[in-house]
Amino acid sequence: MNTDTKNRYSDKDLAEFKAILQDKINKAEHDLELIKSAYMNDFDNGTDDTSPTFKAFEEGSATMSKEANSALAIRQEKFIRDLKNAIIRIENKTYGVCRVTGKLINKERLKLVPHATLSIEAKNMQ
Repeated sequence: MNTDTKNRYSDKDLAEFKAILQDKINKAEHDLELIKSAYMNDFDNGTDDTSPTFKAFEEGSATMSKEANSALAIRQEKFIRDLKNAIIRIENKTYGVCRVTGKLINKERLKLVPHATLSIEAKNMQ
């Protein structure tokens, strides 16, 4: 009895997931570039105003915006790293296997969250 195929997706399925992941990586990297360019534009927004209170408010707002942008960029970089790690799992043929239960993660879940490493069953146990 060969249990190996029960504990992993077929090469055809893996190729399909790899295409989904690659598409998400391309979009995520594009979004990261947008976030970074928005962050760079914050540095020279040229809001020189004569009203000191307005200027202070603007600077506070710019600081908040930079912090939010920075947090967004960090989250986006982690997302890209998770997606790339999923591609490595595809190449190792360990993709789609729950790291807690060892069972295959539902295909529909992987289509929605292609970098998932936990089945719903394992996620609910947390």
